[in-house]
Amino acid sequence: MILPWTDHPWEYSVFTAPTRRRALVLALAVLGTTSLAACTAGAGPDGKRPGSSASAPADPASRPDLRRFYGQKLDWRPCGAHRCASLTVPRDYSRPGDGKTFVLPVAKAATAVAGKRVGSLVLNPGGPGERGERLIRDGVAEDIGRSVRERFDIVSFDPRGVGESKPALTCTVAADSDSGSAEAPEEEEAGAAVPLHPRTASERADALASARATAAGCRAASGPLLPHVGTDDAARDLDVLRAALGERRLTYVGWSYGTSLGTSYAEQFPRRVRAMVLDGAVDPSLDWRQRMTGQATGFRKAVEEYAASCAEAVGDACPGSTPQEIRALIDRLLERTGREPLPVDGSAYGLDAPALVSALSLSMYTPEAQWQALSEALVAAGEGDGTRLAALAAGEEESEEPGAEESGDPTGTDASEGAAESGTDGVPEDNTDAALIAINCLDVPHPRDAKAYWDALAPAERAAGAYGTTGVTSELVCADLPPGAGRPHRVKAEGVPPVLVVGTAGDPATPYGEAVSLARQFPGGMLLSFDAPGHTGYGRSECVDRKVEAYLISLTKVLPGTTCTA
Repeated sequence: MILPWTDHPWEYSVFTAPTRRRALVLALAVLGTTSLAACTAGAGPDGKRPGSSASAPADPASRPDLRRFYGQKLDWRPCGAHRCASLTVPRDYSRPGDGKTFVLPVAKAATAVAGKRVGSLVLNPGGPGERGERLIRDGVAEDIGRSVRERFDIVSFDPRGVGESKPALTCTVAADSDSGSAEAPEEEEAGAAVPLHPRTASERADALASARATAAGCRAASGPLLPHVGTDDAARDLDVLRAALGERRLTYVGWSYGTSLGTSYAEQFPRRVRAMVLDGAVDPSLDWRQRMTGQATGFRKAVEEYAASCAEAVGDACPGSTPQEIRALIDRLLERTGREPLPVDGSAYGLDAPALVSALSLSMYTPEAQWQALSEALVAAGEGDGTRLAALAAGEEESEEPGAEESGDPTGTDASEGAAESGTDGVPEDNTDAALIAINCLDVPHPRDAKAYWDALAPAERAAGAYGTTGVTSELVCADLPPGAGRPHRVKAEGVPPVLVVGTAGDPATPYGEAVSLARQFPGGMLLSFDAPGHTGYGRSECVDRKVEAYLISLTKVLPGTTCTA
C-alpha cells in the first residue's frame, strides 16, 4: 500500500500520525488480531505449513543447520530503564549455514511480577519499518494495563533490515560509494508542481522516471538484502526470538502491518501460538490494486468525516464554520498546490499537492490527538503559508513528544554515537522509508509494466479522488524492485487457536472490512469491533483494552458481535 506522498508506501502504523500518545496509542494503533495454538511442530524446513501431524516435516528448531540460531540465549544488558540484547538470524533460511546473517536489536521491559508471570508479550508496532526496540525505550509498557504487565515482560525488536538491524536497508547511495552512484539529490528548487493525476505522456514519463530513480537507489545501496526482508522471513525470525526468550508458545500483539507479521507466523507456526491480537488488520487475500483502493477510499472518507465532525471535535479552531466550507477550502488547496507549491519556511520547493494529500491522510490516524493541529495548519494554508502542513506531512512534530529524546541506539549509547555508526555503513539513522518500499514491494506482487498503473488511475480517481491517484503513482516504485514469491491468498493456519482481530469502523489505513475478512479466515477467529474513527483500537478505548487484555491474560474469548464505542 502507498502513502500519499511521492514514492512513499502507505505506512501500516500508528506511528505515522504526527501527534499522539507516544507509546501505546501509537504502537497499539497498528493491527490487532489474536491467535491461540498448542505447541507442536510448526513450519517445515521450507517454511511451509505441515499437512498433518503424521506427515509433518521436522521442527525447524531441531534442524542441524538452524540449531545454532534456535539455541541462542539472549545476553540482556541495561539500556536506560530497560534491558537490551541482540538476536542473530540467518539472512537466507534456505542457506542458513552460509555465514550471512541479520543481527536484530531486542528490547524488554521486565514488568512481570514473581508468582504471577505467564511469560513474554511480544509487540510489533507496524510500518513496515517501525522500530520495536524504540517502542520499548519510548515507554510503551507504561501504557499497557497493569494486569498484563504483572504477568508479562513486554518485548519488541527491530525486524530484519529495519532500524538498528545489522545490516539495515537504505535507498541512498553515498557519493563515495564504489557503486558509482551519487547520493540522493538535494531538495528541488521551485518549479512545476507534481500532478495528482499524471495524464499527459510527459507527466507519466516524469512519474515513472522518479519511481525508477528511487528503485535504482534501493538496488544500488541494498541490492543483496532486498530478497531477504519479506514478512515470511521476519515471521521465522519471530519464532527464533520466541525460542530465545524461553517461551514454548508465542503471545503477540501486532498493530497494522504487525497483523501481516502475525498472520504469517500463525500460518507457518500455528501450534506455537498461545495468544495473538491483530489490531488494524491487513487482509492477505487482496491484490495490490484492491489494497491500494481500499486504503485510499478509507482516507477520503476519513477526511470527509473530519469536515463533518470538526466543530464538535475542535470547536473554533476549525478552518470553516460549516462542513461545506471546510471541504471547499481543502478542494481549493488541492487545486492551488496542483498548479504551484505553497510557500514553506526553509524550503525552496514548498508544499505540493501530493504532500498536501499526505498531511491530510496522516492526520486521520488518531483524530483525538491530530485534528486540532490539522485545523490550525489548514487555516495557515488558506492564508498562503504551507509550513505547518509540510510539518504534518513529514511527521516532524513527533520529535516534540515526550520520550522522543530517548530514542536511539538500543545499547544505551548517546544519539551522536548512533548517528555516527549509521553514517559509517551508509544507512541513515531513520531508514523507515527504505524499509516500507522494500518490504511492501517484496510482499505484494506488482505489475512490471507501467501500463498497468496508468490503467489503474481512472478507477482509483473515481473511487477515492486524489487519494486514489497518488496511491497508484506511489506504487510505481515496485515495478522495478525484486518481487517475492508470495501471492494473495486466504489464511491457512490449521491448528491455530482462536485469533482475536480488532477492527475500527472508521479506520482509514486498514479498513474495517479487512478486519471482518481476516477474522473469518482464521479457524475460530474472533472479531472485536470498535465504533470510532482513526487507526486501530487497542490503546484508544477502555472497552477495547479490557477485552484485549482479558484475552491476553486468560484467553477469554470475545463473543460474536461484540462492539465497543468511542
